[in-house]
Amino acid sequence: MNLLHKNTNVHFTSIGKGNAVVLLHGFLENSAMWNEIANILSKRNRVICIDLLGHGQTGNLGYIHSMEDQANMVNAVLNHLRLRKYIFVGHSMGGYVALAFAKLFPESVKGLCLMNSTALPDSEEKKLSRDRAIKAIKKNHKTFVRVAIPMLFSEKNREIYLKEIEQITQEALELSPQGIIAALEGMKIRKNQTSLYKTANFPIQMIIGKQDPALDYDSLISQTKNTKVNVIEFPDGHMSHIENKNDLTETLTSFIKKPPSPQRGN
Repeated sequence: MNLLHKNTNVHFTSIGKGNAVVLLHGFLENSAMWNEIANILSKRNRVICIDLLGHGQTGNLGYIHSMEDQANMVNAVLNHLRLRKYIFVGHSMGGYVALAFAKLFPESVKGLCLMNSTALPDSEEKKLSRDRAIKAIKKNHKTFVRVAIPMLFSEKNREIYLKEIEQITQEALELSPQGIIAALEGMKIRKNQTSLYKTANFPIQMIIGKQDPALDYDSLISQTKNTKVNVIEFPDGHMSHIENKNDLTETLTSFIKKPPSPQRGN
């Protein structure tokens, strides 16, 4: 399905009936990453998967796609579907978008699962890293993609999941350099959303990969201390939907069926 948002084509899918579950993919990914999980979840829920701005079959809105830009686009899709309350699952950048959505439209969120994601903003070091990435993309975005994708997996899994890495890489190579840069610029300026951990009146779950090369484990644990966040740890990297697929599917099914009550402490 497609929707025109601010003269930009937005692609999304909607399958199943029941509670609305919105699945948001990460940087260099697209909504197809959720296919297997969406098919399972749709047996008891209505599952909506959206290609974020500059990704998949969704076009570019501008030079920078802020997380708020992305969240407003997601809101347009959900309004088009006439949905009012939803549970979000966001992978990596998709988690940043879900957090921005929760800040903008808190009354619409029934639950939020951050999968290999964080509520912290970019550090100064990370911002510099994104600037270097943007320069590399302008020089040769295909080389950037081929290097970036394998580095999302834990070291041991880069050999085990060669086929999956190649598929993700080929899909990412179809993205426009503009879309990739706009996402990097948007992530670079994203806000600190950790206050939601204590103020949200909906349950929040964080899924952490203990060997995630893209996120610092200690900072993920630290930001959830003395908050309402329920933390689930997997043993592998940033790509939990591949590296820990069965455990992730079970975890998401449980969260969606009955999200844990918000409780303080970890």
